[in-house]
Amino acid sequence: MFTFGITAQAPATRARAGIFHTPHGDLLTPAFAPVGTQGAVKALTPAQLRDLGASLVLANTYHLYLRPGDALVKELGGLHEFMQWPGPLLTDSGGFQVFSLSDTRKIDDDGVTFKSHIDGSIHRFTPERSIEIQNNLGADIIMAFDECPPPLERGYVELAVKRTHAWAERCRNFHSRTDQALFGIVQGGIFPDLRQQSARFLTALDFPGYAIGGLAVGETKEQMHAMLDCTVPALPENKPRYLMGVGMPEDLVNGVARGIDIFDCVLPTRLARNAAALTRIGRLNMKNAQYARDPGPVEEGCACYCCANFTRAYIRHLIVAEEILAAVLLTMHNVHLLLTLMREMRTAIIDGAFHNYAQSFLQNYRAISSQ
Repeated sequence: MFTFGITAQAPATRARAGIFHTPHGDLLTPAFAPVGTQGAVKALTPAQLRDLGASLVLANTYHLYLRPGDALVKELGGLHEFMQWPGPLLTDSGGFQVFSLSDTRKIDDDGVTFKSHIDGSIHRFTPERSIEIQNNLGADIIMAFDECPPPLERGYVELAVKRTHAWAERCRNFHSRTDQALFGIVQGGIFPDLRQQSARFLTALDFPGYAIGGLAVGETKEQMHAMLDCTVPALPENKPRYLMGVGMPEDLVNGVARGIDIFDCVLPTRLARNAAALTRIGRLNMKNAQYARDPGPVEEGCACYCCANFTRAYIRHLIVAEEILAAVLLTMHNVHLLLTLMREMRTAIIDGAFHNYAQSFLQNYRAISSQ
C-alpha cells in the first residue's frame, strides 16, 4: 500500500525527486507539510490549502489527544473526515510536545507521565499509547514515540537514544494497521557517532520511512547541516526521509540538497500571525512604517492571492488595525512561497539543474532581513 520510488537524482548533491504512494493520494517529493496542530492549519481552510498546492498536512497527536480526544475523532470517522482534508495526513508521536510543553514530567524506560498544559490534569504516554492514539486518528503517516533531548548534552543524549530505540521496537511491535506507514525517528543530538548509531539501529527494524528528529532545537545551522551530512548516508536509499520541524526557505533548500524528502514547520503560519512575510530574499516585517504608502505587493512576481490583489500598504494597515485578514493573507503568501519552492526544486532535480538552482537561491537569500 505504501511504496516509494525515486524519479530523479540531482548530480553533485544528494537531492532527489520521488513519489510516495499513500491511501489518500501520491505525495510528490520533495514536499513541505503545513502544520495543522489541532486539526486545522491556522488561518486557512482545507480548500485554500488545496488551492495553494499543499499535498500533505501534519496534525499533532498530543494536542488532539487532549482536545477533543482521539476516541471522539475515531468515532466521527477519523481525522481525514473530521477536518475535511482529503489528501495524505501525517501525525507526530506527541513526544516533542510532552517534553517541551509540560513543565513537570517524569520519564522512565516505560514512558512519560506529564501534566496537561491546558488544565494541569495528569496523563501518561507509552510507546503503545502513542501508537493507539495515532491509530485512532487515522493519519497515513505516523511516528514512533521518541525522546527528544537537548541536543548539546551528550550524557542525556546517549540515554535518550537508548530509550528512543527501545520505544521504536515497541511501537513497531504494537502497530498493526496496514493503511498507516509508521516511521522511525533518528535521534543523537549534535554527535555524529550517535546519529549514525541511531540510523543503523532503526534501519535494521525496516520501517517504511525514517524521520530525523532533534534538530532545529537550539543548535547552529552548521551543526544541523553536519548532522544531516552524517545521517542521511546511513539511511536507506529506497525509503522516504523526513526532517522534522524545519521550514525556513534556506533550510528547505539546504535540506533537499542533503537528501531530505519531507519537511514540516509551524513557522510560515506563526510568522504570518506576527506580521512577518517570507520572501525569496529574506523576511520582511510588514508592520514597519516604510510600508505605509507602499503600492507594491508583498513580493514582486509572486502569484499568490495576497500578492495578486493587495498592496503592502493595505497589509500594513490590516496589521496596525489588528484585523484578522492580515494573518489570513500573510499565511496564504508564506505557505504559497514554501510550496512553490518545493515544486521548483522538484522540477530542477528532474531537469538536472538543482545544483545551479540551489546556489542561486542561497546567494540571493538573507537569512535575517533588516527590513
